Amino acid sequence: MGKGIIRIFQTIGAAFKEGDFRCRISFLLMGFGQLLRGQFVKGAAFMLLEGAFIKYMVSFGARYFSKLSTLGTVATQKVRRKTIYGDNSFLILLFGILTVFVILAFAVLWYLNVKDNYEILKLVREGKKIPTNKENLASLFDKNFDKTLLALPVTGIFVFTVLPIVFMICVAFTNYDKNHQAPTNLFTWVGLENFEHLLSFGSSGMGRTFAQVLIWTLVWAFFATFLDYFLGLAVAILINKKGIRFKKLWRTLLVVTIAVPQFVSLLYVMKMFANDGLINGYLMKWGWISSPIQFWVDPMLARITIIVVNIWIGIPYMMLIATGLLMNIPEDLYESARIDGASGWQMFRKITLPYMLFVTGPFLLTQFTNNLNNFNVIYLLTQGKPLSMKLAENAGNTDLLVTWLYKMTVLDTNYRMAAVIGIMVFIVTAVVSLVVYNMLPSVRDEEGFQ
Repeated sequence: MGKGIIRIFQTIGAAFKEGDFRCRISFLLMGFGQLLRGQFVKGAAFMLLEGAFIKYMVSFGARYFSKLSTLGTVATQKVRRKTIYGDNSFLILLFGILTVFVILAFAVLWYLNVKDNYEILKLVREGKKIPTNKENLASLFDKNFDKTLLALPVTGIFVFTVLPIVFMICVAFTNYDKNHQAPTNLFTWVGLENFEHLLSFGSSGMGRTFAQVLIWTLVWAFFATFLDYFLGLAVAILINKKGIRFKKLWRTLLVVTIAVPQFVSLLYVMKMFANDGLINGYLMKWGWISSPIQFWVDPMLARITIIVVNIWIGIPYMMLIATGLLMNIPEDLYESARIDGASGWQMFRKITLPYMLFVTGPFLLTQFTNNLNNFNVIYLLTQGKPLSMKLAENAGNTDLLVTWLYKMTVLDTNYRMAAVIGIMVFIVTAVVSLVVYNMLPSVRDEEGFQ
């Protein structure tokens, strides 16, 4: 990275020092050198892009970029029946960030223009042929076809992925909440105040709530991942075992559960375990209990119920994956183990499980990451409830970080703290993924099962 930046400045310095007037003028008027040397297509393209950049900055970008440091100072007011419009912090932040990206993109384009002029000048001085307009156009579909093909997708990624992420990160450093709604109430930068509030364990901080939600998120992800994995593997082994009849029927019954939309199943299960649902109704009818079991009211029982319900949802997926992988384990390994007198448990522990963990390690990591952000199961079953007076910002005892973030955004319009939670979700997910990924057998020993 550092060497690359040094090389860029060296190229710019050499182009200015050694270049002729065409090359130097191109520092200010992009494409000028190419036009004078007959490369009209490339020169016109550089000039048009520079013109578009100047027009964007003059007519739109500069206005928002200049206010990015304050996010606006003049609020919209209503004087009698007339509305006097002022600044809009939301638009200033959004379009200000967009303008920063446009400036960075123009800087890259400017460097490419300087570099191209310098390379053409070196060709001229060496007496070599300069590429013609036809050759430049043909290169877009030949040696530079990768750039042509990726130009639109990369632009889309920046506009629809990178820009929203950067915007969300910036919101975490502002006081954007229900009391600061643009354009009538402007919001501004507050530095690390939101992070201090989240991590503070004082009476006014959210540290205790954040710690509890984070611990439950990690516990949930662990059980939701590994219980589904090992139980799905066990079901696949049982169905594939010799002597088991109606194998296709058992597989079909499990696959049918996948065909039903998950939100339908979860809403139905939520009603089943309610105080007046089928489960409590039949248990009381049979005389097994005298009062309804508080499945969704007792915090610990609600968490256990969620994990159990998720097992019912996750086993079919793992069963299908494990079925295909089990068929790839060489039968010779099991035959050799039987000859040596190994028991079924020993063969599972020494052959089946190591092979499955080796092959499905990346899948396990992906599932764990998905469960850290598993919005559907939690929100459709409990909406994060039961609530607790001890928890801040309407957090519930079954809320994950992602469902807590959703409630802050949609229900409380506390965008600043939601943005902070979003950053913390990313940090937790990234740290766990990197640590676990480097521990996977398939990463440390790629030749282990070849």
